[in-house]
Amino acid sequence: MSGKSIAYVSAMLASVAFVQAPAAAQDTAAHCAALQSHDFGNDVKITSAALVPAGPSKASSPPGEPPMTLVLPAHCRVEGVINERTGAGDKRYGIGFALAMPQDWSGRFLLMGGGGLNGSIREPIGPVAAGDKPALARGFAVLSHDSGHKGAVFDNAFMADQRATLDFAESSVRTVTLLGKAITARFYGKAASRSYMTGCSTGGREGMLASQRYPELFDGIVVGAPAMRTGNSNLGTAYAQVMFNQAAPKDDKGLPLVDRIFSTADRQTILKGLLEQCDGLDGLKDGMIENVGQCRFQPARLQCSGAKGETCLSKPQVEALERAFAGPRDKAGYPLYAPVPYDTGIVDTSGPISGYITTGAPGVFGPASRDLIIDLDARANEVRNNAQQRLTDTSYWTNLNTFLGRGGKILFFHGVSDPWFSAWDTWDYWLRASETNGEAWDKASRFYMVPGMAHCGGGNAFDQFDLLGAVVDWVEQGKAPAAVNAQRRDGSASRPLCPFPGYARYTGGDAKKASSFVCAQPEQE
Repeated sequence: MSGKSIAYVSAMLASVAFVQAPAAAQDTAAHCAALQSHDFGNDVKITSAALVPAGPSKASSPPGEPPMTLVLPAHCRVEGVINERTGAGDKRYGIGFALAMPQDWSGRFLLMGGGGLNGSIREPIGPVAAGDKPALARGFAVLSHDSGHKGAVFDNAFMADQRATLDFAESSVRTVTLLGKAITARFYGKAASRSYMTGCSTGGREGMLASQRYPELFDGIVVGAPAMRTGNSNLGTAYAQVMFNQAAPKDDKGLPLVDRIFSTADRQTILKGLLEQCDGLDGLKDGMIENVGQCRFQPARLQCSGAKGETCLSKPQVEALERAFAGPRDKAGYPLYAPVPYDTGIVDTSGPISGYITTGAPGVFGPASRDLIIDLDARANEVRNNAQQRLTDTSYWTNLNTFLGRGGKILFFHGVSDPWFSAWDTWDYWLRASETNGEAWDKASRFYMVPGMAHCGGGNAFDQFDLLGAVVDWVEQGKAPAAVNAQRRDGSASRPLCPFPGYARYTGGDAKKASSFVCAQPEQE
């Protein structure tokens, strides 16, 4: 959006008190449709505006999950594009968006974060960290966007275009939010009373950059498993693969047989040993490691005392685990990425985003590496010298005094079994932000580890929880969140999700009920 259009939108937001909402007897459908012909700025094109009747959600379910059965309220859906143009390679670019505004409005606005390298507009319902009731069903006006280009989820061809790269890296968040707020104000006749953002992975990174670079945009933000420094996390994954490859049997050319590094029996040995060492730390042996902070898994305790057997690990396997999970360091000993938590999901083999311990099967980024060496210093230099990466990363800026000074609240969550981004890396950012901002941070932020959860959801986890409601209550009622009720996806059991480093400790009774647990603090060592 050009400076002229941003000024236009800002002026519109400042004058919304003079825009009259439709009378109850007027045709809401016609009022919605009229948005298509309204002038929201020279580089804004509204391509459709229509009333959508109440009914089931069209949003797709995550892979492997049952179809969604969400029923959404009647809403005005507006679609369009900002700064549509021909760019590098004679391709068409622009920030595509979709905005859903419910008839029964709560006065709240929410921006949905994206995923991967974006490139598509997700259904504007606001599902992240909202339990079983997304933001649209709660009366939020919800905005979604593609970050400035069209393409498959990991297609980076758009980076040939300067503006598209800048939009993805940061500026689309501000640009689309200002327009979304202006359209919302036009439709309802008044500005939103509160503004929120939720997202996971790339959407989590976008939430972080909003708090860091556009601190006036939102009152409350929920950040999940943020893709906050993908150059470093990809380096960590590549390093781990090489460490695992070094423990593999070799073919006749001396290359590792990557599908034979850890057998099914080896994986069961690792899981059994991990549970024996860490499961009972929360007072209940149930296959869940709730006391994340005190799990000190030692792979060496699983090493065979003699010949390799099915119930123990070889010395090369043990050493590979120790090095891979400790994370890479350069020649000077400086950590290039965070350690990775040991959790129940590390041995998962169920899909393209499986556990951290390699299976050798092709993943979302192609075939598994067969490299036996890795030049960490050279790879680290590539990351440091990547200008686009430096602009995109959100792991460094911690001074949030403008966001916090306005009363902003920000919640973080991360699955402990996430194989893409280490939960310890996100926790490290949270601690550094706490050090920078002091007491103001403690009064405005919480971090939730989700045991067993993979990337943004799934796994052996209680992965359905409502942090959106928690941040709203904190912003609007001053109610600081403590334990949040979390459920299994099938609804079979519940458990408290505790602010880290707290954890859910079993106190007795039905282990399927959250009331049988309390949030406890780890014992001092």
